[in-house]
This record gives sequence, structure tokens and C-alpha cells, in this order.
Amino acid sequence: MYRIRIVDADDSAVSRILADLHRLTFFDAATMPKFELGAWWLAYHDGEAVAFAGVVPSRHARSSGYFSRVGVLRRHRGQGLQLKLMRAIEARGRREGWHSIVSDTTDNPVSANNFIKAGYRLFQPNVPWAWPNSLYWRKSLR
Repeated sequence: MYRIRIVDADDSAVSRILADLHRLTFFDAATMPKFELGAWWLAYHDGEAVAFAGVVPSRHARSSGYFSRVGVLRRHRGQGLQLKLMRAIEARGRREGWHSIVSDTTDNPVSANNFIKAGYRLFQPNVPWAWPNSLYWRKSLR
């Protein structure tokens, strides 16, 4: 069984866990997020942190959150953790009064399929912010 908890990324122990999970799931493929920004969640299995996700206010879409990162340790993939973390982020967005959550994926069909399963739709932003081959996702929270 998995538990999802919002965490205080200003806590140095939590910040280390987030950074360790990021290194274990992204290796060198993505820059380390600024964990002090936004809100972050950890998924736990038997007391061990096995996945993480974060959201920040979007700089790309008005009154929206940007689902900035999600990572799941390989041995825990296929358990629906990305979808569970998405739901936590969406609930936070509703409490914040955001109109939507936006995100992007690049060369990651599993993550793209999770966005589809969670009700996100492809869109083309006025000003693309990611890589040329990135897909952009948006889900209305209203």
C-alpha cells in the first residue's frame, strides 16, 4: 500500500530525500528542481519514499499551476503512483483557486499516457517553453 503526503521541502531531510529520488529517477537527464519553490509530495511504501512530484504557479498559463516534476523509482512503476500524485496536485490547485494545471512531456510515452488517463488534453501554448519535440498538457480544474 502507498501513502501520498505533502512535505515541507524547506526541511533539509525532506529536501535530501527529494534530491535523492530525483537523481535515482532522472539521472542526468534533467536539472535538479528548486525544491524550495512550490509544493511537493512524496509517495511512501512501507515507510520508504519511492516517488515524488511537485507543482509551482505557472509562468506559462494564467491562473494555473505547472506540474513541474514527477519521478517514480523503477521497482514501484506500474502501481499508479503518477496518477495518485497528479490527483494530489489537482486538489492543491483547486484549493489555490487555479483554473488549470499545465505540464509538458518529452520523449516519455508512459508519462504522456498517464496524462491522458488523468484527463489532461494536449494544447499548443502561445509561447512554447520546453523542447521542440515536447508535448504540452492542460487540465481544467473547473
